[in-house]
Amino acid sequence: MFGNLQAQPADPILGLLAKYKEDTSVQKIDLGVGVYKNEAGHTAILDCVKKAEKFRLDKEDTKVYLGPTGSELFNKKATELIFTAEHQVLTNNRVRTVSTPGGTGALRVAAEFITSCKANTTIWVSDPTWANHTGLFKAAGLTVKTYPYYDYENKSLDFDGMLNALKEVASDDIVLFHACCHNPSGMDLNNEQWQQVCDVAKTVGFTPLIDMAYQGFGQGLDEDAYGLRLMADSVNEMIVCSSCSKNFGLYRERIGACSIIAETSLSADIAFSVLLSDIRCIYSMPPAHGAAIVETILDSTELTAQWHVELKEMRDRINGNRQLIVDKLIENGVTRDFSFITRQSGMFSFLGITPEQVQRLQDEFSIYMVGSSRMSIAGIANSNVDYLAKSIAKVL
Repeated sequence: MFGNLQAQPADPILGLLAKYKEDTSVQKIDLGVGVYKNEAGHTAILDCVKKAEKFRLDKEDTKVYLGPTGSELFNKKATELIFTAEHQVLTNNRVRTVSTPGGTGALRVAAEFITSCKANTTIWVSDPTWANHTGLFKAAGLTVKTYPYYDYENKSLDFDGMLNALKEVASDDIVLFHACCHNPSGMDLNNEQWQQVCDVAKTVGFTPLIDMAYQGFGQGLDEDAYGLRLMADSVNEMIVCSSCSKNFGLYRERIGACSIIAETSLSADIAFSVLLSDIRCIYSMPPAHGAAIVETILDSTELTAQWHVELKEMRDRINGNRQLIVDKLIENGVTRDFSFITRQSGMFSFLGITPEQVQRLQDEFSIYMVGSSRMSIAGIANSNVDYLAKSIAKVL
């Protein structure tokens, strides 16, 4: 049976990480992997997480299954974090949330749910989008198409192209949006643009699927959820996939959530039963540890306040790095305008250099980023930014 298999190409980002680890240069810089790093280049455990884990260790008295829904307390707290407790989808009892194995697990659950609703559904994703979106959706049987999003030439959002494409989407299609901190471009919709997109969604009738992997990493917890909440006010049905990997630093714990919004409470119950059936056939029960950490933090006034402080520190460092690299490029005589980097949000930015220049940075300077020139802003530090800027100046 295995004799007919063909080897698959390695994931480009994971392959890049392997090359970085093998590099012996003391000046090497990793701008590829999308995880937050502090000034020392370390992805440390948040202090609020350590306290929550100690609480769990002291209080946990069983390892029994949670059930397909996962932790009810986590689901409640995650839903309120996404929408606020006062949002009408909660007060009208129209939303159902389940715990999932990370944001990727939430997306796969959503994809299987969509297939259960209608086989061979078409889902539209932004051009570009997170590299795993397309393969994940295709694996669930969805047809993937793209709508314009990033203007590579002008380093800006192609909003007119996006809006015109969305107006032509079929009413029974799904459209995926990034809630904030667009991966890989870093280019987000502003509030006015979100309003226009919501108006189109309401008029056309397609179902929005919003992926929120970076809430709190852009402008703030509420600011980053603005478009998502506005969309929930605008349409009758919607799906939200969220992740706690980044904003809680729980990458390896694999905890996320999938939320289904239906038109009525009754239809939400029906959709929920289908969602649970899909989950039962995928992984049966979600892991518990990550959910327990998050719910402990969000259920404690003290730990929530500490989390807000630590999250702000991460966000401020990322935003500060954007201005830092632009300033250093200017100091090194670069005349090309890189100010677009400061107008973007979140972990990533397209540097806008050629694949050949990206390869030169790797071969000659031990600087690693994806071939599209997508770089992880968190990999920049005061200790390496001068070397990084000088190296970019040389390949330009």
